[in-house]
Amino acid sequence: MPQDRHDAFAWIDAQRERRDRAGLVRRLSPRPADSPLLDLASNDYLGLARHPEVTAAAAVAAHRWGAGSTGSRLVTGSTELHATLERELAEFCGFEAALVFSSGYAANLAAVSALSGRDALVVSDADNHASLIDGCRLSRAEIAVVPHADPDAVRKALGAAVVDAGEANAGEARRRALVVSDAVFSVDGDAAPLAALAGASRPYGAALVVDEAHGLGVLGEGGRGAVHEAGLAGAPDVVVTATLSKSLGSQGGAVLGPARVIDHLVNSARTFIFDTGLNPAAVGAALASLRLLRREPERATRVRTVAMGLYGRLTAAGLAAVRPDASVVSVRAPSPEEAVRWAADCRAAGLMVGCFRPPSVPDGVSRLRLAARGDLTEEQIEEAVDVIVRTAPTA
Repeated sequence: MPQDRHDAFAWIDAQRERRDRAGLVRRLSPRPADSPLLDLASNDYLGLARHPEVTAAAAVAAHRWGAGSTGSRLVTGSTELHATLERELAEFCGFEAALVFSSGYAANLAAVSALSGRDALVVSDADNHASLIDGCRLSRAEIAVVPHADPDAVRKALGAAVVDAGEANAGEARRRALVVSDAVFSVDGDAAPLAALAGASRPYGAALVVDEAHGLGVLGEGGRGAVHEAGLAGAPDVVVTATLSKSLGSQGGAVLGPARVIDHLVNSARTFIFDTGLNPAAVGAALASLRLLRREPERATRVRTVAMGLYGRLTAAGLAAVRPDASVVSVRAPSPEEAVRWAADCRAAGLMVGCFRPPSVPDGVSRLRLAARGDLTEEQIEEAVDVIVRTAPTA
């Protein structure tokens, strides 16, 4: 049937048909509050989203401060609770200051766009998360996308566009430059070579911005993150972004760094200035989780133990799993269709797993994505491995 030439959204139908043919249609699957499925799909790495202390803190905060923050952080959206979380999060991770945002996505948009600009250069890892990529796009800077986890490529990109700090003439203004990377990459769970990236950046006066979404609560001393583990916490040229929705089991995001950087974001980051502040319940929950982690640092170690246990059992069974550096275990699938079928079969057998397909994966390889949670028992780990192996595509 011919399309009505006045149909403003006819192009959507054509795109839907292409997605159908490629097996790439995404669908929402609302979960019940008491799901019977064993969960290896969520990012609740420390198992704190339902911890009694965390949910109680969320309820107390909502009762005291209200259901919403009522405005932007610069108007009515900043509470004493926000300030306490910022202070304790900065102290825990080893930075001068922190700033809480409504999401980790908003934090990444703020850090990249507000610290670069039209005349700047941003060097971005090819496998960076979509929020960092979108931050690059919004920055209006020149973007150099470099091969994954390649400090030499970063050095070359900077060298081609930025005056070396040691060679700059007196009074010569160096070009503003930013190197941007995930700490732990969300698809395969591999960690970035942060010390080497800092070494590649510093000769050119470039700042290093690291997204700790999958590192906070898992890597470093007591879960202080990959940047802390690399000895870069508190460095004057390093900025960290983080989410409160993974290891801390809540919602929201944060930027941590030198106090002057945080002050600059307060005055220039559009996703801070023009967005409603994070709701008090989420702030209270994140603060309770952070305090739990400080009190029980072994939670971070347990996550890494579970991840390596999953990896060892799956590879022993002949599956193509990627060795995890943190909490994410990636298991390769032969095709997008097989990945979807595999995830559906796991679900039918009582196990919920992530399913990553193009265009969400930078290398075009579909896989199951397993999130190792620190609260999983040995019996649950064995059950999960049994389901994954039993439902795996045959050669």
